[in-house]
Amino acid sequence: MPEKTMRDAINEALHQEMAVDDTVFVIGEDVAGGNGSDGTVGCAGGVFGVTAGLYEKFGPLRCIDTPISESAIVGAAAGAALVGMRPVAEIMFSDFIGVCMDQIVNQMAKFRYMFGGKTRCPAVIRFACGAGFSAAAQHSQTMYQMMTAVPGLKVVIPSNAYDAKGLLLSAIRDDDPVLFFEPKALYQEACEVPDEPYTIPFGEAAMPREGDDVTVVAFGQMVGRAMAAIDGLEAQGISCDLVDPRTTSPLDSETILESVAATGRLVVVDESPPRCGLTADIAAMVSEKAFRSLQAPVKQVCAPHTPVPFSPDLEAEYVPSIDKIQAAIRETLQ
Repeated sequence: MPEKTMRDAINEALHQEMAVDDTVFVIGEDVAGGNGSDGTVGCAGGVFGVTAGLYEKFGPLRCIDTPISESAIVGAAAGAALVGMRPVAEIMFSDFIGVCMDQIVNQMAKFRYMFGGKTRCPAVIRFACGAGFSAAAQHSQTMYQMMTAVPGLKVVIPSNAYDAKGLLLSAIRDDDPVLFFEPKALYQEACEVPDEPYTIPFGEAAMPREGDDVTVVAFGQMVGRAMAAIDGLEAQGISCDLVDPRTTSPLDSETILESVAATGRLVVVDESPPRCGLTADIAAMVSEKAFRSLQAPVKQVCAPHTPVPFSPDLEAEYVPSIDKIQAAIRETLQ
């Protein structure tokens, strides 16, 4: 099986689905160009190159460059979805959710509910998210923790190239609005990815590591760090379950609770700030539904409650490290 980067796996998913479904199109800033290109052969395909080649293959009616207006991009996608299209809109950075919040939260998320289930909104909004590029406070946030709290949205956070392709194909075929968060620090990370199309169901967590002592739940780029932390503890006789939810709405709470029932301990890892975030949400859920199984307090490993710093050294300190994850795991075992 060939190895592909997350960027290439997402690009392949877009090519494959657009080839078999004429209702699928992409829309966003520089998706047909980028870096000064006019959209002709060899164009960059967006700031991260994820949409490269789509303009050449599918033309300007299905690979649509837009002005810098995130609200217009998402509004156009929402309207197209209402009349039977399956748009895939690209918002360069998840930080820009703020300028298209009404279109996402008050329009897309509520269409099905407002019209008695008689309409659907099969739109996907893709975002590059997270730290790791020293892109500073306005281009390094995750934002998925905020959007998970919005009823009517499905929220996806792949942690590797294989999942990214399968989850994106599921997202495009879904009849509800899907927010697809791509950790930009992982765009160049590669793993084995099949050439043929495949889907991964929403609401089904992966468990890339299995153990007996502690349950670790991690999201996005933190999954890889959690794996490294767990692997590093094996020599000390500590083994852990690692749960990668893959989607936060819907959330596979059953897998998390089953693991905690077996291990009696939980560490939740995310690069978002702690207040009202995913780590707190899962800690509360486990404390409520599996309290009698817990042998130690739940530990949260997340970023501090500050904006993401620009300095590479400060950013490295800001994002949860392997050492911090290992320290939290050890603490639950004391």
